[in-house]
Amino acid sequence: MADGGSLAGAPNARDLGGLVGVDGRRIRPGVLVRASALGRLVDDDLPALGALGLSCVVDLRAPSEIEVAPPDRLAGAPAVVHLPVYDPEHPVFTYVAAVMLGHDLGAYEALAREGTAAAMAAIYRWFVTGASAREGFAEAVRLAARTDRLPLLFHCSAGKDRTGWLAVILLTALGVDAETVRADYLRTNETTGGVQESIIGAMRFRRPDLDVDAIRPVLEVRAEYLDAAYAEVESVYGTF
Repeated sequence: MADGGSLAGAPNARDLGGLVGVDGRRIRPGVLVRASALGRLVDDDLPALGALGLSCVVDLRAPSEIEVAPPDRLAGAPAVVHLPVYDPEHPVFTYVAAVMLGHDLGAYEALAREGTAAAMAAIYRWFVTGASAREGFAEAVRLAARTDRLPLLFHCSAGKDRTGWLAVILLTALGVDAETVRADYLRTNETTGGVQESIIGAMRFRRPDLDVDAIRPVLEVRAEYLDAAYAEVESVYGTF
C-alpha cells in the first residue's frame, strides 16, 4: 500500500505509485491501487485501507460473482462502481470463481478439454475485443482520469487477470515502460504463491484425481497470457 504495508486478506493488493512514467515522472503513491476482492479482509487490514482515503472502488466482477462472494469490506465511504467484465459463455470465468470460493467445480471438465493455458490466453484476447471488456475497461480508465474519483482502487475476484490487464492499460497510458509493466503483472505470482498452494491443497482433498497441471494455469499469471493480449491489440488496432 502507500506506506509499504500489505493487506493480509488481499495479499495481491498493491499501490502502483512510485513507478516511473512519461518524462521520468513517478506515479503518485496512494492514487491507483490494484487488489483482489475485499471480502476476505481481516480487521487489521481496515486501518491500512482507510489510510488511503479512497474516493472510488471499481469492481470488475459480474453480479453472479458478487452474489456468491463475501461482501467487500471497505473503510470510509468510497463510491463503488460496478463495471462487469465477464463472459458467461466462457468456462474460465465460471471456473475461476468456483475455485476461488470453493464452490462447485463442474466447469473443470470443459476447461480440461480446451486446455486451461489455451483458455486463459483466449480470455486475454477477449479482454481486447469483447464488448463488455471494452466497455468496462474504458469506463475504468475514464474514472481514473477524474481527480474527484482519486484515490481509486480497482479489483475483480482474484485480482490477477481483469485487474492485471486494467493495470497494464493504466500503466501503459501513463508512460511506464513495457518491461516494468510486465514485471508488475508477473509479480502477482510472488504475492499469491501461498494462496495458490492452499487452493490446490483444498481442491485435491475434495477431488483426489485432480490434474494439478491443468489447474495451475488458471491460478497463475503468465507472460504468454499478456503476450496474447498484446498480439490481439496489434492485430486489431495496430498499436497499443
